[in-house]
Amino acid sequence: MPGSTVPTSGANQGRNLTAAPHSATPQSTSEDATTVGRTILSEDEIRRALTRIAYEIIETNKGVENLVLIGIRSRGVPLAVRLAARIQAIEPNFNAETRIGALDITAYRDDQRTGGITSPDTAGESIMPTIGIEGKTVVLVDDVLYSGRTVRAALDALNAHGRPALVRLAVLVDRGHRQLPIRADHVGKNLPTSASETVRVVLTETDNATDRVDIIQLGGLS
Repeated sequence: MPGSTVPTSGANQGRNLTAAPHSATPQSTSEDATTVGRTILSEDEIRRALTRIAYEIIETNKGVENLVLIGIRSRGVPLAVRLAARIQAIEPNFNAETRIGALDITAYRDDQRTGGITSPDTAGESIMPTIGIEGKTVVLVDDVLYSGRTVRAALDALNAHGRPALVRLAVLVDRGHRQLPIRADHVGKNLPTSASETVRVVLTETDNATDRVDIIQLGGLS
């Protein structure tokens, strides 16, 4: 798949899905002087996990008909691009160029509300697949599933663009601690964590570094 540029209609045509990433969601963080971390997924393990998820998506969908992938900004987008490329390699009739999109959830997050009202017009750029999402099976893709609030916001944001027939969720890491009744359909790694830990996903496209997933112990504890 040629990079991560996906042709779309209208004003979105030819825009790069992974350009100008937004701030990381709360489950991902950068390490500083008060943290101690260890790598729990290496570059090869991430690659294998994504390949397995690609096969699972095809099997669950019983093929690739009406299938589209939409990454949640920011790190969900390059993961969706990689999954689309793998699915196309397995099923050549899946045209990744027309089946991938990016979703910005900034205005739909419940921590962005003022007086209990969300302002959807303040959202950043969302790019829908060229073939649209109406009546399609949409696989939302994100890096880490934590409280479930990011996914809830993504569902609200997706609703503003159309009405899919079915929505599924694929995540690289499920770290638990759910606050909403949301679960992933496809998981790269289930990772039980404590409240004093956080998960950092590092990807080449967004971090200019070797792929890895670290678990970070806050406060410099081992």
